Amino acid sequence: MSDVTAGPEPAGAGDVSPEQVRERLRRRAIFLRELAEARELRRRVTPHRSRRARIHAALRRRTFRIN
Repeated sequence: MSDVTAGPEPAGAGDVSPEQVRERLRRRAIFLRELAEARELRRRVTPHRSRRARIHAALRRRTFRIN
């Protein structure tokens, strides 16, 4: 049998300082904020895509309606 560590933590993950955790969370918050901003910009810049997506979603819903 091979030595496999149990759990999703990579080797050395237990020695993370609180400053590193705060920095990681700060970078993650910035990334998520920028991602939301990019999605909103894409939705505003290309309204035909969002309109087409709404129409297709409505057609998919109608397709599976029983009555």
